[in-house]
Amino acid sequence: MIKLNTNIEIITTTPVKDSEGFVTKGDTVLASILAYFEQKNATEKWANMAQFSTATAMFKFRKIPGVAVDATMEILCNGKRYNILSVEDNRMYITAIAEGVKPSG
Repeated sequence: MIKLNTNIEIITTTPVKDSEGFVTKGDTVLASILAYFEQKNATEKWANMAQFSTATAMFKFRKIPGVAVDATMEILCNGKRYNILSVEDNRMYITAIAEGVKPSG
């Protein structure tokens, strides 16, 4: 049984125009859910995911009715942002392999 004990948000970034006409990225939260979160480590499971060499995290969570999670979305977890690289849809759960986003600046 998977322990879903980490709060995450599934988001999409869309261009938003401010009052002066400048376009910036805006986040739209599609779902706030509990997930299993695992950071990259030296286990065999991670070695088998060699095609995702930039991946730094894995998230497992229950399917979200009405939301089709894909690689254009991002995950917010513990104050960090992760780009989704791959999504695997198992009957009841979604597994998302993701890469941590380094803050700009």
